[in-house]
Amino acid sequence: MNTPESREGNLIRYIVYAVGYLMAVGVVKLVINKTPPRLWDLVLFILIAAMVTLFYIYRFNREQRFFQRRYSLPWLGDLGFTIGITILVTALRILVMYFQSYNKISFYGFQASYIKHENVGMFWFLIIAEGIILPILQEFLATGFLFNYAFRRDSRLVAVSGILVSGIIFSILNFQLSFLLFVINVVFGAIFAWVYLYTQSIWMPMYLAVLNGLLMIVLM
Repeated sequence: MNTPESREGNLIRYIVYAVGYLMAVGVVKLVINKTPPRLWDLVLFILIAAMVTLFYIYRFNREQRFFQRRYSLPWLGDLGFTIGITILVTALRILVMYFQSYNKISFYGFQASYIKHENVGMFWFLIIAEGIILPILQEFLATGFLFNYAFRRDSRLVAVSGILVSGIIFSILNFQLSFLLFVINVVFGAIFAWVYLYTQSIWMPMYLAVLNGLLMIVLM
């Protein structure tokens, strides 16, 4: 139960982590539903976001001691790859936004809410919450902890299965009712998972998830 080798322990841990994420999302929804954001709601968000993020970081770093990775690509260790994957994620997000502007694809819930009630304070809150905090938490859940607990065998089938499941979990964590947005999020989540397997580091998919989140807000 005390190591990531235990299936029952892994399930319990993952449920606990998911509850923490739901707490953070709940506070974000609370703030977004009030325009302009209220001070005490922002204070509550800061406390919950800090608590969950620090808990995730502590647990993930602790669990890494139980695994031996064949390698770990240093940050910016492959500059060409970093630039290429950055351009890919940026281009895909711009393409999605292009179709959204012509009503071919639905807007995300927080995008629709902001467009309806534009507010400077809300914009900066979305930058921090939807652009940075939630994408980081999503990558811990959809990529880091997931691959720690499952899909650890070294085979192509396991890797492909893990990438697909990671993409689906990433999409579920974004809570979008539109089927097309669900598929789009699966694609982005799968890209982030593939990058994780390629680099053997959580930092690169986190960077891409944050980039994706910030673009969703800046390009509104």
